[in-house]
Amino acid sequence: MRIHCKVVVIAVCLGVFLLFYFWGGNVSDGPLLKEVVVEGGKNSSPSSVKRNRDVASKLARESPTVPEVRVDDLPKGRKNGKVTKRVGNVNAKSKTGRAVGRRTRVEEFMHLAMVTCGNRLEETLTLIKSAVLFSLKKIKVHIFAEDILIPQFKEKFSQWPGFVTAKLKYNLYPITFSVGNADEWKKLFKPCAAQRLFLPVILKDVDSLLYVDTDVLFLRPMDDIWRMLKSFNRTQLAAMAPEHEIPKIGWYSRFARHPFYGISGVNSGVMLMNLTRIRSTLFKNSMIAGGLSWEDLLHPLYQKYKNHITWGDQDLLNIIFHYNPECLFIFPCQWNYRPDHCMYGSNCKEAEEDGVSILHGNRGVYHDEKQPAFKVVYDGIRDAKFLDTVNTLCGRIPQVFLKQIEKTMRKVFEENVIRHIRPHN
Repeated sequence: MRIHCKVVVIAVCLGVFLLFYFWGGNVSDGPLLKEVVVEGGKNSSPSSVKRNRDVASKLARESPTVPEVRVDDLPKGRKNGKVTKRVGNVNAKSKTGRAVGRRTRVEEFMHLAMVTCGNRLEETLTLIKSAVLFSLKKIKVHIFAEDILIPQFKEKFSQWPGFVTAKLKYNLYPITFSVGNADEWKKLFKPCAAQRLFLPVILKDVDSLLYVDTDVLFLRPMDDIWRMLKSFNRTQLAAMAPEHEIPKIGWYSRFARHPFYGISGVNSGVMLMNLTRIRSTLFKNSMIAGGLSWEDLLHPLYQKYKNHITWGDQDLLNIIFHYNPECLFIFPCQWNYRPDHCMYGSNCKEAEEDGVSILHGNRGVYHDEKQPAFKVVYDGIRDAKFLDTVNTLCGRIPQVFLKQIEKTMRKVFEENVIRHIRPHN
């Protein structure tokens, strides 16, 4: 009874917090949301995987750091377009001679991408809401959607409060495939899911981004996983979590008819990518000896394995990183926590210790009653309310769902309430 009381208390607190934050905040409205519509080998050693996961676990416990200010990031002057190089304790003055500030603030965005087709509009909006709610830096969202959904996104975003959209910019893109048969790519697995494979090709001006499936929810700041980009070594260009923590009951280790990464494969529902490195790398493969660029690799790889893959684009990513294991950074399961981690018994130790960081509600669990512990989190963020958890297998370890929410709520409270009421000297 004690832990269920704690669940109810935290749930009620979160519901009040979400309701206040989204619809009753006392912050003045910020600028309107900006809209842009674009037409249109060898397995890695266990020791290396362990090192990557140790680094990721350490990052998970650290507090966010202030981003480094680079000269290239600074805004250009209006008259001559030159970059202002003097940053720091410099008293800038306006035309009237008044000092306007001692530091130049850099507007730095984290890039988040997702693909939306069919009936995934609500899921996508809830995902974006969770990212904006918990994150510290501003986010630029790249939404790839069917044509019919683009005006619906515009309408929904226009209804969001200004103080929420002030933290967010979004770009909308049509579903496009640069090589091969578009109809085949669209039907490869779930509708349009293969679009994620083409992000490095389409988003040529984006250096790095975090791709997530639409059934993903952030339970802590996106800033924390974004910082993992700095932990990549010189060969790593993407990061994912294992498909399963226990190989003997994992899908790939038992059923796969194609090469896959490591001993249990990886899950592509949450994928951190350095697009610049991906675009400049020649990937080893089983087709030619010299290596292929990302764009040149995708279609022949699909043609070779299309009769042997089950999970579509995720299987193709597993094949790519099977032959290029040095390119992949592995982060712990708490960053891609799925029903598989609790429905057959709890097998994500990192989530038990630190809580879930990113919740991945695959298997449709946000929309049925099979795993109410997942559905209650989704409903809470979607509707700004939190309901009681049903006593199911996943519901018996509610602490993994609540720890990061509790930490984030405490951090937001300390930053936005305690700091503001502290008496001035």
